[in-house]
Amino acid sequence: MALPVHLILPWILLFDIWFLATAGSVAVQATDHGVLKVDTPEVNVILGQNATVPAELHTNDTTLAATVSFEFQTWNIVANISDLDLVGPVASFFIPLVPVNPGETVLLLHSSDTDLDVRNAFIRITVSKAEWLNVVSDVVGWLYFVAWSASFYPQIFQNWKRQSVVGLNFDFLALNIMGFVFYGVFNVALYYITPIQNEYFARHPTGINPVQLNDVIFSLHAVVCCLITMGQCLIYERGHQTVSKTCGLIMAAIGLAIVVSLCLSLSHVMLWLDFLYVCSYAKLGITLIKYVPQAFMNYRRKSTHGWSIGNILLDFTGGTLSICQMLILAYNNGRNIRAFHPVQSLRCRLNIFPDDWGSIFGDPTKFGLGFFSILFDVFFMLQHYVFYRNAVPHEPLASEDEEPAANGNDDQTFEDDDREQGRPPPYQNFSN
Repeated sequence: MALPVHLILPWILLFDIWFLATAGSVAVQATDHGVLKVDTPEVNVILGQNATVPAELHTNDTTLAATVSFEFQTWNIVANISDLDLVGPVASFFIPLVPVNPGETVLLLHSSDTDLDVRNAFIRITVSKAEWLNVVSDVVGWLYFVAWSASFYPQIFQNWKRQSVVGLNFDFLALNIMGFVFYGVFNVALYYITPIQNEYFARHPTGINPVQLNDVIFSLHAVVCCLITMGQCLIYERGHQTVSKTCGLIMAAIGLAIVVSLCLSLSHVMLWLDFLYVCSYAKLGITLIKYVPQAFMNYRRKSTHGWSIGNILLDFTGGTLSICQMLILAYNNGRNIRAFHPVQSLRCRLNIFPDDWGSIFGDPTKFGLGFFSILFDVFFMLQHYVFYRNAVPHEPLASEDEEPAANGNDDQTFEDDDREQGRPPPYQNFSN
């Protein structure tokens, strides 16, 4: 199985993205007049426990006198803060945070001196109901990270044990590799390339980098595991399996969209950040379709033989834990309903449902893809444990150009493999 050029093209382009983005960027310099900044831009506060956040004013003007005012983007989460008078050249102060209700808000600092640089003068504040729920959320987060990372290994181990990849759909593998390559390009570029980070923060002034180190590690690890599986497809018994023409056309179309976006970025029509978004959208689209070829092949063969159920069980575990974490955060950081309403009052009495479900559905793509993957995992488990339980393949895997009579070798392969597992061949006569 030859590796399509557009699978490795994003990695070849990654260096070009870094070089061109760096060469074409203009460093953002602070104003000579002074800077007002917050030392900790993201804070988590427990309801009932006050907190303080250090901030600083730096200026070359020894006579500077400025008044700092405080504005909350969402009210009634943290108590209002009185204005503060500061005198240069250096002034350190603490911002008092008194939580009022669970939720999330952004605190913006404004200066009466408009020449001060206040781009880093903000705090993203999360007010939680209980610290132990934050700990549980972190533990659940690490558990699904481990489950998803480990989900690649059962298939690799099964291929090695059988010395065969018959039963693993090559369309699924090719789409998986392509998707994780684009995902890796997005994560690596946004996490390591400063000019692209500047583009992101220019668009989202009070935002935080959505890519964390564990995202980078997971995506690169996924690419390596997929490439190992692809290598197994090249050296182990694979019958007449190959990447289908339909899959090849889909991948070519995605690759064309990436190349067009790259050209637009090179010509400065599109920002490099938008190019990365195109890569992420390609990954999302691939996730929506990549399971279909494997599910259909299992249906054709009336068997999941050669397809590792361990991969599905770990993926299902990771997806379920991910949604559980979102539910925990929704409750811990959500505001309970207190207004009287026939339905809302029931939710208030139960005291478990948050008023604002934005913490769950605020990122519909993440939630939708997670839920979609879980549905496919359930379907695969039904195929393995219910529909085709202990079933041997009814249909050998052959290329489209092969005649049915030429498939005898595949039947013999399935027969020999089943005898090794202690099962009778599919055509054995049980009437005697």
